[in-house]
Amino acid sequence: NKEFVVYLQPKVNLKNNAIDGAEALVRWKKKDGTIIYPNDFIPVFEKNKTITLLDYYVYAEVCKYLAGKLKNEEEMVCISVNVSRVHLYSIRQMVSYVRSLLNKYKLPPELLEFELTETVFIDKVDDTILLMNELRKLGVKVSLDDFGSGYSSLNVLTKLPIDVLKLDKDFLKDFEMDSEEKIIIPSIVDMAKKMKLSVVCEGVETNEQVKFLREVGCDYAQGYYY
Repeated sequence: NKEFVVYLQPKVNLKNNAIDGAEALVRWKKKDGTIIYPNDFIPVFEKNKTITLLDYYVYAEVCKYLAGKLKNEEEMVCISVNVSRVHLYSIRQMVSYVRSLLNKYKLPPELLEFELTETVFIDKVDDTILLMNELRKLGVKVSLDDFGSGYSSLNVLTKLPIDVLKLDKDFLKDFEMDSEEKIIIPSIVDMAKKMKLSVVCEGVETNEQVKFLREVGCDYAQGYYY
């Protein structure tokens, strides 16, 4: 019924405050105007395996949006979309679908980024690496989302073929001037830089956090502050 709506949350370049990217977030907007948030419907879709259909819908909507801007010669930025773990059971199908979208809308692949969270690969590392490699062969970017939310990130980080590291929003949840996060975040940023990865920090809500992230060399900030 076209009740799913894609919203774009900006990713802001901390060097110049420009919007250099965005993440596609889906909301369920019912006909009476009520909005249902992902936490209330994504787990259900994952359980009954229909999450892949929703992902494909979002991918198509994003490509359609970018194609419209391309046609009108408007300025564009890379848009990231989320990848459910269910796709690991149909890797060829997913990669084939993404390829078909790129061809259909004649999009430069670098305008798309695919975000995989640690919960996606925690039990299926080999399949995740295969999916990431196949996506990157298409020319799209791949990022590791919610880094630091689990316990196996460091073990597999060196094996994953990724372009971007996204710090979990919980790093900034209890952020204070003398908090341990002020030690941990710079260390992760430094490590990522040595691995030639771009770093995005999610959950940014205050000017103080923005200043801190800029000082420690984080590339991008994403959150309600913007």
